Amino acid sequence: MLELSHVHKVYRVGAFGGGRKRAVRDVDLTVRPGEVVSLIGESGSGKSTLGKMVLGLTRPTSGRITFEGTDISTIRGFRAKKEYHRRVQGIFQDPFSCFNPIFKADRVLAMIRSSYFPEVSDADWRDRVVSSLSTVRLDPESVLDKYPHQLSGGQLQRLLIARALLLDIRMLVADEVISMLDASTRIDVLNLLADLKERGLGILFVTHDLSLGTYVSDTTVILRKGAVVEMGPTRKVFDDPRHPYSRHLLSCVPQLHRSWAEVDAELAAEQPEPVRLPAPADGDDSAPMVEVGEGHFVGADQG
Repeated sequence: MLELSHVHKVYRVGAFGGGRKRAVRDVDLTVRPGEVVSLIGESGSGKSTLGKMVLGLTRPTSGRITFEGTDISTIRGFRAKKEYHRRVQGIFQDPFSCFNPIFKADRVLAMIRSSYFPEVSDADWRDRVVSSLSTVRLDPESVLDKYPHQLSGGQLQRLLIARALLLDIRMLVADEVISMLDASTRIDVLNLLADLKERGLGILFVTHDLSLGTYVSDTTVILRKGAVVEMGPTRKVFDDPRHPYSRHLLSCVPQLHRSWAEVDAELAAEQPEPVRLPAPADGDDSAPMVEVGEGHFVGADQG
């Protein structure tokens, strides 16, 4: 469905654009129908930049991003981009910033109708809206005809997902969608993403929280400084992390009833089989990977 091949993104920085900042380096990954792929990494690792490139909000400097066989860099013009976003949608970190406070929150649903389904009757559209809201576990009476300040962050986030579902999308980019929500609401949204996966939706799940990534994803991609350092089936990556950076990230996750010293001692005692990390030559912008198990890859040390 979605395939990234040797994708790079370099930004011009400085007063006159004379400097260069590499945000993404030689990333390869695939998202299949009914699969959740988690992009995990610290701030500045390139997670959100990858999501923006998939959504067509910024263009890769080099490499190819294809969706259902079409190179998205060739999608030009209003009509073509509109059709692309009918199938690929994004949900972002701050749901409050996605709503104009002077308009009622369900205006975002009405805008979908005016842009994509102007010929649909009022009764038919009402049925579609109610069905979409039910899918995301929202009571129409509780959210329709309400202003954004009258709804919680979780309700607004699910309302945005309902908006995307009205388009019958194939691919969802979920960029830190639960980082601003409380714990009880987080699990509701994660379970909703799992339900959407069962419906055949491909999901690119961007997060900095390893525990959230392991809960919902089929494939985990760990990023550092724009490059992939480890990638594979989620259970393999979390049960047997082979890259030093992956092991460091896991050691930083707080664990109930265990001190940091105990966690560090366990990691030191359970050293994995040594892996010879690929080492690109100086000036080489590639980020090669080696396979350490079936479908399990580690990349160069980006330290």
